[in-house]
Amino acid sequence: MEIVPYREEYEKDFIALNTAWVEKFFVMEPEDREILYHVKDFLQKGSMIFFAVEDQVVLATCMVIPSGNDTWEICKLAADERAQGRGAGSAVFQSCMEYAIAHGAKKLTLISNHILKPALHIYEKFGFYHVPVDRGDEYARCDVQCEYLVAQ
Repeated sequence: MEIVPYREEYEKDFIALNTAWVEKFFVMEPEDREILYHVKDFLQKGSMIFFAVEDQVVLATCMVIPSGNDTWEICKLAADERAQGRGAGSAVFQSCMEYAIAHGAKKLTLISNHILKPALHIYEKFGFYHVPVDRGDEYARCDVQCEYLVAQ
């Protein structure tokens, strides 16, 4: 398995994996569509997407977005169900963390939902801690918010 930064050839996989994940548990919301269908706009503003790839097949993907004040958001973590448990999700998540930190992040944030136990495990494994939800207006499904403060 190889972790690679955004490549246009994998953009369709980013959209497909995230759409499948959202629709399995929830419904697509305007914020989902904004990110998934305007990838290049986000990339031009400093965002990055990472892919876990094996034999030209995308196993997992994750995105990191600068949100101002040295804060970055990690979002759109999704894995092919056939690849779950192989570390692909953790690997792309870690790549997003490293990218944001290398680009000046002092704080990383994310929002999620309590039913997504495997994702919550990844977040906690990498040192994210739960904080009160103050961004629940972005997604109806959001009931978990986590942060990570970068050591100085």
